[in-house]
Amino acid sequence: MITRRHSHLFKNVFAVSLLAAGLLSSAAHAADKSVSILEPKDGATVSSPFKVKFGVTGMTVHPANEIIEGTGHHHLLINQGPIKEGEAIPMDANHLHYGKGQTEADVTLPPGKYELTAQFANGAHQSYGPALSKTIHVTVK
Repeated sequence: MITRRHSHLFKNVFAVSLLAAGLLSSAAHAADKSVSILEPKDGATVSSPFKVKFGVTGMTVHPANEIIEGTGHHHLLINQGPIKEGEAIPMDANHLHYGKGQTEADVTLPPGKYELTAQFANGAHQSYGPALSKTIHVTVK
């Protein structure tokens, strides 16, 4: 027999379960978003110019200048780490923008060792943060 007290307890447990399921679903959804550098591979030795191919999962590539939820575009950061979420990505020789929605580019660098970071950002070039970045190392011969 369910009493009023049991009924109230059941409603609270049910509400908490729905809340927890929603939080777990959001966490799982966030974990489904990622950025990758498909080419070159981490640790590769390349000749300049070399092709960089970007990948993204859980987001859609869209040209800059329009902010649409779930979309963004690629940036390549040269010897720079990921940019904090919400910060604008600078536009200079070490922060290459692919605002037309490009998913690959030819990159020219002088010989040396480099850290390359793919950073995904929204239409206003505001970073989605370290969670949507990927860093590799290459040697240009």
